[in-house]
Amino acid sequence: MAVDGKWEIVINSPLGAQKASLDVATNGTALTGTQQAAQGSGPLENGKVDGNNVSWSAKISSPMPLTLDFTGTVDGDKLSGSVKAGSFGSFPFTGNRV
Repeated sequence: MAVDGKWEIVINSPLGAQKASLDVATNGTALTGTQQAAQGSGPLENGKVDGNNVSWSAKISSPMPLTLDFTGTVDGDKLSGSVKAGSFGSFPFTGNRV
């Protein structure tokens, strides 16, 4: 399943709905791109694609420096999964292709 392109995601965190934009591309099983959000923007790290499954890490700077670890599944123009926020636990996210 092609994940390449632009996505808008919403993370359902204890601080409320957190929106982010993804611009991603695949090369074999590697997932690369950028994530932009009010909490911080930058390149994706450790991005992987395995069939419909995707995973990546992204760093944020607000409310504190933290690495978010995403795992999800692509279903057409929909993306859903969970994001682990260090010792704060895991939260669900959903997204749509733009």
